Amino acid sequence: MTCEIEFGVRSDIGCVRESNEDSYGAAPEIGLFVLSDGMGGLERGEVASRLAVETVIRECRVARSLRSTDHAANGISGVSPESNQLLAAVREANQVIYLATQETEAAHQMGATIVAVRLTGERMSLAHVGDSRAYRLRGDQLEQLTRDHSFVAEQMRQGRMTETEAGQSGLQNVLLRALGVAREVEVDVTEELMLDDDTILLCSDGLTRELTDAQIAAVLGDCEDAQEAANELVQAAKQAGGGDNITAVVLRSAAKSAGAFARIGRWLRHSGN
Repeated sequence: MTCEIEFGVRSDIGCVRESNEDSYGAAPEIGLFVLSDGMGGLERGEVASRLAVETVIRECRVARSLRSTDHAANGISGVSPESNQLLAAVREANQVIYLATQETEAAHQMGATIVAVRLTGERMSLAHVGDSRAYRLRGDQLEQLTRDHSFVAEQMRQGRMTETEAGQSGLQNVLLRALGVAREVEVDVTEELMLDDDTILLCSDGLTRELTDAQIAAVLGDCEDAQEAANELVQAAKQAGGGDNITAVVLRSAAKSAGAFARIGRWLRHSGN
């Protein structure tokens, strides 16, 4: 598989919120893509998600430039150095947000979710905390690669709540894990294969609360262009209600693009329109 990645992004305030607390970023030169959904309301959520994204990108770039195992000293066994570097970066983001909250002596704590991927050849390192998600479309099969760290998701896993009940629950915003809430955070880290025909989606819960997996799969399958897919997903979520901020990052191998001027990766920022 080529290491060149076509990617597109769209982030929107939605139809209800007063501000956009989602943040996203990329370091294409090291195959890194990050999305974070802030918590804390108004500016505080925006600050938390921005700190999360900036810290993960900075730490992964530092680890790459140093070519050192120091960042993985407290990592996990059985995964690549890149996965452990990503783990260390997310842990550092947790510390940065936590300390920022302590220093401001704010009455309300701020925090953030995070989902990040690091692509190295066919290997995809994936780290996440919270309920922002990663999906993979392979053929016509959409697979959720992350497990929500939320109260309703845990109730569903334990068989105490149906999918319908979860969708109607007033506790959907209750997270069991988030960055910045405590000094330490448990980070889920996995490794997956990304093949030439795969499409990867990173998204905030503003997308998945409005669209079903079948709707998401249909858009990803119909759109040949990564940016078009991101645009269409966000627009569909807005039309379905847009009750929260909505962000979608779509990744595809550039091998899927035809012609001499194949799209090999671009980062287009869109405001809420």
